[in-house]
Amino acid sequence: MPSQNEIRAKITNTIVEALKSGKLPPWRRPWAADPAAGFPCNVVSKKGYRGINPLLLYIAAMRHNLTSKWWGTFNQWRDLGGRVMRRPDNVPSGSWGTGIIFWSKTTKVEENDDGEEEEKDIFLLRTYTVFNVDQVEGDHLDHLRVGHSVTATNPIETYEEADKVIESTKADIRFGGNRAFYNRTQDYIQVPLREQFTAAEYYETVLHELTHWTEAPSRLNWNRADEGYAMGELIAEMGSCYLASELGIPNADNLPNHASYLEHWLRAMQNDHRFIFQASSQASKAADFILSFSQATQPADETPVAA
Repeated sequence: MPSQNEIRAKITNTIVEALKSGKLPPWRRPWAADPAAGFPCNVVSKKGYRGINPLLLYIAAMRHNLTSKWWGTFNQWRDLGGRVMRRPDNVPSGSWGTGIIFWSKTTKVEENDDGEEEEKDIFLLRTYTVFNVDQVEGDHLDHLRVGHSVTATNPIETYEEADKVIESTKADIRFGGNRAFYNRTQDYIQVPLREQFTAAEYYETVLHELTHWTEAPSRLNWNRADEGYAMGELIAEMGSCYLASELGIPNADNLPNHASYLEHWLRAMQNDHRFIFQASSQASKAADFILSFSQATQPADETPVAA
């Protein structure tokens, strides 16, 4: 099971390869009006996947040319009367299904330093392999495929966890105007009114500036004069990518914009892609720092098994 650091490294490597090739990121998937397209959902629970899972599923969908939003485990499709297709010869072994992550929470009692018993939340990591309906045979499942007229149920998308993470930092965030920035001297974040954004763009902007917020001497003190403005923007954009993905914000539409933004600052540093690896290391530290304020209240990822 890959660790959080390994997952972030995979994201970084994917972005670097996309920038080197001059192509849009491979997980780019424009939203479609078709009811079977859109945010990845589990076919049984009808819930949208959360955390890093949407990004992993977008990458897999682009790799295998999958168009539907509906995913399920091998057993779920079997129980629905479907049959997962045989792995194509051109797909490496172990790469036909897509591994996703599920965090479950349990509570155990431990003795503290004073010899008193206290409850402590423990998060357990599990993995599941899921398949898209486009990888499953069964005519009775056609209503779940893109291009068929039967209406499918769309889940309600909320970003409550992103709000909790942002609020838990207690950062001074001020709204208004037409600029987004972090004022290091006075230690506050300024962003336009929330109504001026789409939901995803709002969170990504705030998370970008929150990553800058961690650069203060009283926090991580990472934006020293020798790192320069371009490096600071690389770090903030990588931090925003990591946090948006890990908080379940559907950023597929905006990922090409992320790549374009990163490429702009890389050009400022003579197109040396080594800088993005340096930025990713600091961005990962910043993301961990921002998440640390709300760790105790972070919920488990949505389970991919039937509710």
